[in-house]
Amino acid sequence: MRRLSLVLAACALAVGGVHAQSGPTPATARTDPPSEVHPSDHAKVRASGATQDDAVRGLLVADKETTLSSTVAAKIKELNASIGSAFKAGQTLVSFDCEEPVARLNMAKAELAGAVETHEAKLRMQGLGQAGDVEVALAASAANKAEAQVALQQAQVAQCRVTAPWPGRVAKVHVRSHMSVTPGQPLLDLVKSGPLRLKLNLPSRWLGQIRHGARLDVTIEETGKTYQAKAANINSRVDAVSQTIEVEAVMVRNYPELLPGMSGIVHLPVAR
Repeated sequence: MRRLSLVLAACALAVGGVHAQSGPTPATARTDPPSEVHPSDHAKVRASGATQDDAVRGLLVADKETTLSSTVAAKIKELNASIGSAFKAGQTLVSFDCEEPVARLNMAKAELAGAVETHEAKLRMQGLGQAGDVEVALAASAANKAEAQVALQQAQVAQCRVTAPWPGRVAKVHVRSHMSVTPGQPLLDLVKSGPLRLKLNLPSRWLGQIRHGARLDVTIEETGKTYQAKAANINSRVDAVSQTIEVEAVMVRNYPELLPGMSGIVHLPVAR
């Protein structure tokens, strides 16, 4: 009996050791579900006929834009501009209170009239032998000086009106009516009307397909529509770091719904 008890105890210890070495069953490894792709992303790719490798971003800019600044120290009399307002070439956008320059112009005109009369009188006296050549020359010099003063005052009076250099729209107004300004102070930001330009950096591998006049299709995000543009200017140097080249394109026509600052996806040139 004693020997049987020892055998049973040894068997129990052996079975316990096997369980201890095997340990708990490892858990099944988790697998994350695939990332969800929105159906609209596929629709955009199918609609454009392009992949991520043959499309780049582009930015719409105005053909011309500028900031008009004051050239005189004066008070604004009239401000005929507001954000988004349209204007024609030569239209007065800002006018200043110019009573003092106008008064100086009138004084200069009066001095010119007197100098011209003196010169003519000296010429008549010279014919009668009552005036010498020096007197006539001095009178002529005074008349020329007075004429230059008139031209100077006219130029200053002309600066009292700020006119539009070309037709376009107002992008920003920096001043208000009856506000005093100083020379060089910004007044208005203007953008020119007409077809916009498209700025983009194309991969250098596109150089074989890009030439002057090549057509590009651009899908603008703000409108969701696709428009056509033509390559106009191609940089003469490839950026060695990014392996891209700067290109400017011109929209084929004026699309009223497009504004400078909009952006979108530009696709590979369409063969023609």
